[in-house]
Amino acid sequence: MALDGLASSFETGRNEVGIPSLAGPLGQAVFLDRAGLLNRSIVRDGKPYAPDALDAVATLRKRGFWLCVVTNQPDVARGTQRRESMPLPQARPGLLLTAAAEHNIPLDTSYRIGDSWRDIDCGHAAKCTTILVDRGYQEPLRLQPHFRVPDLVAATRVICS
Repeated sequence: MALDGLASSFETGRNEVGIPSLAGPLGQAVFLDRAGLLNRSIVRDGKPYAPDALDAVATLRKRGFWLCVVTNQPDVARGTQRRESMPLPQARPGLLLTAAAEHNIPLDTSYRIGDSWRDIDCGHAAKCTTILVDRGYQEPLRLQPHFRVPDLVAATRVICS
């Protein structure tokens, strides 16, 4: 039963406050690398900071993308953060495949954004469109990304175009 003037979540796929239901398909997703992309090596007030991340993430959310942060968890290995507080691990496409199966996400129309060859390989293995945020690292890519951009804002423009 819904409040007067509001359709039920069964009818609309959204709850009373307009949040998409997780019971049905989520649609396209964007899998974002954490280290180097969402929290670059700029430190402000003792915390990693990515000046372009907030606007880019807000734009993707407004466009209806499901966002998932993916990480290789270097902070867990160093003991500076507990595993429970970390996003899911990356490396192989298992995380993306699991998320797709659990939430009915079409990986072939979803995106994998990262700044290293591992991120790009992971996206290719999951059949996602890959976007490399080129930070000028001196490491060779094993597979070419579908798109190469200078920052997260440019990656968002590619996705939303």
